[in-house]
Amino acid sequence: MAKAEFKNVLIKTLKLNEEIVVLLHLSGIDTLDDLNGFNLVQLKRYVFREDDEKFSELMPILKRYTIPSEVENLSLSKELTTLLLEKGLIQTKELFAISQQTYDELTKDDPFFQQELTELFSLYDVKLEVEKEPTIDVSEYVRQQQAKPKIKAYGSKDYSHLKVRIASPEEIRTWSYGEVLKHETINYRTLKPEVDGLFCERIFGPTKDYQCACGKKRNLDKGQICDKCGVEITEAKVRRERMGHIELEAPVVHTWYLKNTPSRIALLLDLKAKDLEEVVYLASYIVTNPGNPGETELTRKQILSEMEYSQYYERYGNKFVAMTGAEAIKKLLEDLDLEKEERALRRKLKSPSKQKRDRAIRRLEVVQAFKNSDNKPEWMVMDVLPVIPPDLRPMVALDGGRFATTDLNDLYRRIINRNNRLKRQKEQFVPRLIIKNEKRLLQEAVDALIDNSKRGRRANVERNRPLKSLSDMLRGKQGRFRQNLLGKRVDFSARSVIIVGPDLEMYQCGIPREMAMTLFKPFVIRELTNNLGSIQDAKKSYEALDDHAWSALEEIVKEHPVLLNRAPTLHRLGIQAFEPKLIDGKAIRLHPLVTPAFNADF
Repeated sequence: MAKAEFKNVLIKTLKLNEEIVVLLHLSGIDTLDDLNGFNLVQLKRYVFREDDEKFSELMPILKRYTIPSEVENLSLSKELTTLLLEKGLIQTKELFAISQQTYDELTKDDPFFQQELTELFSLYDVKLEVEKEPTIDVSEYVRQQQAKPKIKAYGSKDYSHLKVRIASPEEIRTWSYGEVLKHETINYRTLKPEVDGLFCERIFGPTKDYQCACGKKRNLDKGQICDKCGVEITEAKVRRERMGHIELEAPVVHTWYLKNTPSRIALLLDLKAKDLEEVVYLASYIVTNPGNPGETELTRKQILSEMEYSQYYERYGNKFVAMTGAEAIKKLLEDLDLEKEERALRRKLKSPSKQKRDRAIRRLEVVQAFKNSDNKPEWMVMDVLPVIPPDLRPMVALDGGRFATTDLNDLYRRIINRNNRLKRQKEQFVPRLIIKNEKRLLQEAVDALIDNSKRGRRANVERNRPLKSLSDMLRGKQGRFRQNLLGKRVDFSARSVIIVGPDLEMYQCGIPREMAMTLFKPFVIRELTNNLGSIQDAKKSYEALDDHAWSALEEIVKEHPVLLNRAPTLHRLGIQAFEPKLIDGKAIRLHPLVTPAFNADF
């Protein structure tokens, strides 16, 4: 179907052979619009009398102006058209881009479908793509890995200092061993990680020590990269340290710097947090360039609603620039001059208004923090997202062929799905409104991965249980810091109620005999071994709780103080050391004057 702007173009004005122009004229075709009265089969058969040479000369014109954009206008049979639409092949370019496998699925039930599609593809000179196994340029992969700066090996303790800072896009790509392109995790047939997926062996390392994915190379090829599957022959524990990355189709604002109180980005740009969030989630526009003075009435960083933006655009056209989403925030942060901002804020400190002074102080703190560090403000907007190592977000096989997985894999899967969908929509030139909606969904997906407990839409699973994000894994009593780094498990501990012990010294506590025997078991066994001569006799004495065992315990407690802790441990005096004194009963005894420190009562 000819495009509207070309439909009245005369055939004789096109660069065509004179014979072709005559043939078309004899068939009543003088303009491009006249071509729409014929389909390709009719043109070739009745107009050109099966003359392939002349017909092929006309094909570029037909492809440019007259190929229907939609499948239902291709003059195919009704049954085939219905089948194609059911398969989601609505646009002609989608049909022409199918693979050989899809073509076989469409034509396997009806030979007439195969004949129709074959004729259509031959007329338009469309060649089917045969799906091949993903080929890996091993030499290029090796070159990229060798060019990366050496990262400390797993388990290394040779560190001089630790620094927490914002990661730049270049640093994230440097950490990465490859880009994660697919949302798949494990193939349900082979139970092996999918290539380019969230558990890909080429990116994150082999799942078995010194064995590649295809099994071609094993122990003797340590350090090599398999030329067939691209997996490095190394230990499987590298899957605890190797990271990947996702190239985002649209920039995304880091939610920590957006939704925390106060919002660091809002302070830097001197915007209200509410207005900033509306821009980030594509509900409003922000003016990044108001144009030349006098041409428009707009000001820089002015917030516009969708309706206001449309009205100003109709009035001023391209004389101003207003953007929305993370792209707008990144543009403003890139244009930010920290030196200039600092000078302006120092002048505001002299303002007589206390409210303005307080605001200037808060902004100045953030500006100076960026200025004195090697962080850049635009790094708070991410173009690339790191993917943590797979062994830190594992999948565990259950009975019946099912798998249990961490919430992080679901969160990463949402991001990859939305990112790939946005990429396809950009390639297909879909309407701007759909693109905006997809960008907002991508922003929300990344927000949920980083911190799913912030205000806004939370990513939930069954029974409205919120997914556990990266921030949730770090914060709180069960988080990585307090549970694993600050908290330590002990081999021997005991728990009991406390009662008053007025006969005790301030530095003493009463420990029940049976409790003490369990607490000091290793020491008692060692003492008994020294006294009785063999470890077998020592174990028998300990299990029988004879006089030798109790005598050994009496000697041990003289040299080994104990730590008493009462929850909640709100300050340092919640844990104190005492000299144990063996007592009868089952309660721990405590001097009455030390109870205030523990906030204990009887």
